[in-house]
Amino acid sequence: MRAVPEDPITLTLLSGARFRVDGHGYLADPNDWTEDFADYTAREEGIELTPRHWELIRWIRAEEADHGVMPDARFAMKFLGGAQGKQAGREELFALFPYGYVKQAIKIAGMRQPRAWSTG
Repeated sequence: MRAVPEDPITLTLLSGARFRVDGHGYLADPNDWTEDFADYTAREEGIELTPRHWELIRWIRAEEADHGVMPDARFAMKFLGGAQGKQAGREELFALFPYGYVKQAIKIAGMRQPRAWSTG
């Protein structure tokens, strides 16, 4: 559940790019997302983005664009695990985003903060 008011604030990056975010730093409008936003948010979360991070971030965004909803963590685990299976994907997900799918991956990918979620 959300503990911070949902009224968006404006975040201005050093590049001058401006984003409306909620009190937890999630974008108010996923359509405003840029790679600069992802880089900034990842640094704030203590994550250095690798090509594998970017692969998942782009997959999350494509799934949301194709289906109109943010993909659930279990689908991200399946995506990451590939032929090795969901458990391998779960392990990789938490290696990439140690504080979880919603806390880090979803935020960096520019999705809105879900009202309730499971870490899968």
